[in-house]
Amino acid sequence: MSWRPTYRSSKFRNVYGKVANREHCFEGIPITKNVHDNHFCAVNSKFLAIVTESAGGGSFIVIPVTQSGRIDPHHPKVCGHQGNVLDIKWNPFHENIIASCSEDSSVRIWEIPDGGLRRNMTEAILELYGHSRRVGLIEWHPTCNGILFSAGYDYKILIWNLEIGEPVKMIDCHTDVILCVSFNTEGSLLATTCKDKKLRVIEPRSGQVLQEANCKNHKVNRVVFLGNMKRLLTTGVSRWNTRQIALWDQEDLSMPIIEEEIDGLSGLLFPFYDADTHMLYLAGKGDGNIRYYEVTTEKPYLQYLMEFRSPAPQKGLGVMPKHGLDVGACEVFRFYKLVTLKGLIEPISMIVPRRSETYQEDIYPMTPGTEPALSADEWLSGINRGKAFTLVYNCKSLKYRPVLISLKEGYSRPNKLVFKAPVKEKKSVVVNGIDLLENVPPRTENELLRMFFRQQDELRRLKDELSQKDIKIRQLELEQLVLQVE
Repeated sequence: MSWRPTYRSSKFRNVYGKVANREHCFEGIPITKNVHDNHFCAVNSKFLAIVTESAGGGSFIVIPVTQSGRIDPHHPKVCGHQGNVLDIKWNPFHENIIASCSEDSSVRIWEIPDGGLRRNMTEAILELYGHSRRVGLIEWHPTCNGILFSAGYDYKILIWNLEIGEPVKMIDCHTDVILCVSFNTEGSLLATTCKDKKLRVIEPRSGQVLQEANCKNHKVNRVVFLGNMKRLLTTGVSRWNTRQIALWDQEDLSMPIIEEEIDGLSGLLFPFYDADTHMLYLAGKGDGNIRYYEVTTEKPYLQYLMEFRSPAPQKGLGVMPKHGLDVGACEVFRFYKLVTLKGLIEPISMIVPRRSETYQEDIYPMTPGTEPALSADEWLSGINRGKAFTLVYNCKSLKYRPVLISLKEGYSRPNKLVFKAPVKEKKSVVVNGIDLLENVPPRTENELLRMFFRQQDELRRLKDELSQKDIKIRQLELEQLVLQVE
């Protein structure tokens, strides 16, 4: 038998992480000390948003990505929430639109002006109420314009149609707090991890659970779809309390394809997948390491490449979209690392070393841009379409043509889409026969007091009405006695 080495040649085997120079970092930012397991950071090619520490409500700061250096301590903030902000996400199709969710049980949509904020922003263009408890996760649909998912501590996932400003679907198959949500490439499937130790694959429009895994040996925390490979990757903890990853077939969750222990640290592992290079990044919360692998469809499935090490612990990581990368430096991925103790945001570029200064087409395939593949009504009606596809009429047949962008000349195509917030009237919001606004808790102390006094007035009114009815009953009884005597 001939000996065959396990080493596999790869164009990404020498990828290395490069920390930005001090002048390109963001300093003096009061990063939140909230212990919620989220990134608290969102980035696109225009802006960097970070959840900040604040008193008397929640806030986050929005900085143009070109405005690096030390940030003014009085820099304007987005501060409309009455509770701590738990998650923020930029709209993938409108780079000035950002969504946030909070402990005040609301989801809000904000429009950031070009050039950044000049004063504190307190009024959102859209306020969404439907959860009865705090909202811990939000996620934009990857291919559809105007669809937002939110997961709350009421164990429900709401699907919001922002064109009308209301929830159109509710997924209520979970029995505990939802930890993570992830879409497949075309947005037709939703994978979730839950505190009940189950991994689910859900058809989001119907709410039907297609696959479910009861993870007894692998306590799942985070999940991510691996592009078009029909694979899922989860991070979690093994029965021996070691950090572990597992690879799953999305069509059969009865058993993981492989399980691999990482280390014995206790911090959460955040997975990031790059579908263009098929690279998987694992970043540990509370440590400064980022491991990266190449994912294949054949054994060994996960090929370890290298590890980026840093002494500064990371609280969370933001990821720059592909069209915001520096292709001249052969940059294939960029993190924005939150270092809480220093109040520092540190860009980390993952670079493929190349001697040639020409454009490297083999590491930059055509990639999806900022153009949606379909509208909210089309997706809700049952149409599936990948982000890179649009419908084109050609002769007598309808064909799918990839609408991909090339990073060769630098992506600067203007987005002609305009986000218009709907004008909402106060009314009940009924999804699956349940009025979601019936039990929405008060958002401020003043609202709580007003609700209390309203309830006291209502109780007094009901007591007066009851006493009047008692008097009326006594009068009728006396009249009946008088009639009987006569």
